Amino acid sequence: MSLPEYIDEIKAFLVSKGIPKGIPDSVDAAVILGSGLGGFVDHIDEAIDIPYQEIPHFPQTTVAGHSGSLLCGMVKGKRIIAFAGRFHHYEGHTFEKAILPVQVASAFNTNLLVVSNAAGGINPKFRVGDLMVIDDVMRQNLMLTPHSSSKWRYNHYKYVEKVRNVATQLGITTQRGTYMYVTGPNYETPAEIRSFRLMGADAVGMSTAPELFEAARLNIPSVAISLISNAAAGMTSNKLNHEEVKEAGDLVKEDFARLVSTLIARW
Repeated sequence: MSLPEYIDEIKAFLVSKGIPKGIPDSVDAAVILGSGLGGFVDHIDEAIDIPYQEIPHFPQTTVAGHSGSLLCGMVKGKRIIAFAGRFHHYEGHTFEKAILPVQVASAFNTNLLVVSNAAGGINPKFRVGDLMVIDDVMRQNLMLTPHSSSKWRYNHYKYVEKVRNVATQLGITTQRGTYMYVTGPNYETPAEIRSFRLMGADAVGMSTAPELFEAARLNIPSVAISLISNAAAGMTSNKLNHEEVKEAGDLVKEDFARLVSTLIARW
């Protein structure tokens, strides 16, 4: 699958900055960090940190909890790149821009893409602070990736049990479920949440689906993990706010870091 020409310019810039360490055309894994989960960067050894504003063609992040930088370093002996912040469609970015980190990861021939996010819990069995391994996605039939004359299969779900088995071995409890993608930026209404629940969604959020579909198009093995940061609208009487995301992230940031680090090491 072809990539936009500007990806070559981005890659050349990053290589000039020493990214990645070692073999210039290869990384073992790439991680996209969602709201509340940026603490993973503290577990990257020998990290090179480049603000997005310095990277050609990279937009700026505007959402609280997204620091806006690309890091490269080592995790358990594996070369990784991490994106501390993403580009949401609701911020005014096109879907083509929202999938930019996935295309950069592809340019470096990554063997694994880990996508994370903060999501509202719809499944009544879920609790704030749960980590949900995404086993399927609802996208309301939106076109989330570049137009292509080639057919490709969305197949990331086949790695769900592998992720959960690693978590179990580490003593980390995970949920699994279906992620409902919405464009935002407003939180969903209680009526919408009721309909999503009837449709089979377990959590809802405003990211991740574009990245997963682009990873499938580019044939990158990928896994996705949602932090259940709050109960979705109508599930409780509480008013939704972004501060809940940070509080939920603090509850599980070490478990998340251990899970992702071990998964990368064993991939």
